[in-house]
Amino acid sequence: MPLLDPTLWQDGPTLTGGSAPVVEPATGRTLATIDLAAPADVAEAAVRALAAQRDWARTTHPERAAVLRRAGDLFTAHADELREWLVRESGSIPGKADFELHVAAQECYEAAALASRPAGQVLPSEAPRLSFTRRVPAGVVGVVAPFNAPLILAIRSVAPALALGNAVLLKPDRRTAVCGGLALAAVFAAAGLPGGLLQVLPGGAGTGAAVVADPRVRVVSFTGSTAAGRSVGELAGRHLKRVHLELGGNSALVVLRDADIESAVAQASWGSFFHQGQICMTAGRHLVHASLYDEYVERLAARAEELAVGDPYRERVHLGPLIDRAQLDRVHALVEASTGQGAKLVAGGTHRDLFYRPTVLAGVADDTPAYTEEVFGPVAPVRSFSTEEEAVALASAGPYGLSLGIVTRDAARGLDLADRIPTGIAHINDQTVNDEAVAPFGGVGASGTGARFGGEANLDAFTELRWTTVRSTPAGHPF
Repeated sequence: MPLLDPTLWQDGPTLTGGSAPVVEPATGRTLATIDLAAPADVAEAAVRALAAQRDWARTTHPERAAVLRRAGDLFTAHADELREWLVRESGSIPGKADFELHVAAQECYEAAALASRPAGQVLPSEAPRLSFTRRVPAGVVGVVAPFNAPLILAIRSVAPALALGNAVLLKPDRRTAVCGGLALAAVFAAAGLPGGLLQVLPGGAGTGAAVVADPRVRVVSFTGSTAAGRSVGELAGRHLKRVHLELGGNSALVVLRDADIESAVAQASWGSFFHQGQICMTAGRHLVHASLYDEYVERLAARAEELAVGDPYRERVHLGPLIDRAQLDRVHALVEASTGQGAKLVAGGTHRDLFYRPTVLAGVADDTPAYTEEVFGPVAPVRSFSTEEEAVALASAGPYGLSLGIVTRDAARGLDLADRIPTGIAHINDQTVNDEAVAPFGGVGASGTGARFGGEANLDAFTELRWTTVRSTPAGHPF
């Protein structure tokens, strides 16, 4: 029996939000039909999750760690089946799907190690007592994940939250509800996770809002657009909940005067065109020293023209389809608005169905739409600078601060430059799109509320720090 047997997808009460097709964006074909969660379904799921969480929190750390390790093994053992869903449902090329599967397994293994981390520390006290802190599970965690890297952006919250003794309500994007939701539920069920601890609630914005607002959900982990993140943060604030926001970006790739241009263009192509540019860390602003600018634009355009675009399940391609028509229309509108305001279209700017050609824009300015906004498509706007001070100013401009790439022959010089640019992530001699399970991840400004995923950050994200004291005899007080 396959891991993703549709008859076993739903764990728990029947969802009442109707049904929806799972659509393959490359062909428009229906791959399956899923049940959707209505906002009213969230309360029942949260009650069930809370009941299951109380027992789960009392299990020993080796028991929880064992479930996480088995889940990691299952992502590898069922890679062929899961890869097909990632390719067909999310439009990933096979290499990108394999990367997601690798990271998913690593997230589970790293989370397994969290279960036995020291739970607190002994504190000095003025009174004759033992005083200490202890990390305790938050309870029920709400995870809202997007479509673009659906497996990674769900598992990086789900795995550590479970390992630390929490239950999880996962609301995946309905466009990638299988590879970003039901696949995780199937893996953890096969790994031996008790029922009720991970419940998948595919649905729309109303369902997500219900997850954020439910009183049994104490922590919310949201990954998505900055506009949606503002709404989630506002709603969570009204309900006095911790919310971890990983939002949009418009990351700069800075190519210094001494850079090897061939290497820089290779970095640039991957940074802007990987997964059709539908990555929050995508290189959205190429800042190139004036002495290299013309050759850089020419070479990047030539690279873009060489890349194959098509159905990643049936063809060997570099880029697959955009996720849906709405995203295609948005990307193309930004390109057209940019050329209408004077930017030069050097490559791309055309599409067939949902397949958008990798696009290079030269001569962009402060007000060029595709330069100032997060495009979320395969578009590389290129701009020149003359001095490092100008590069710092350009890279620091705008509301976002997620990732940064700097290409130079002098790594120390690149590190010094990075220290002058506000960003949550910086890579010297690499492009902006990177991820590892052991590394903290998050942005500043409109890109989110800082590093909330990876390593020690997960302890802060998914536990409460409790102060406890113990006396050998009851304390005496004046009254």
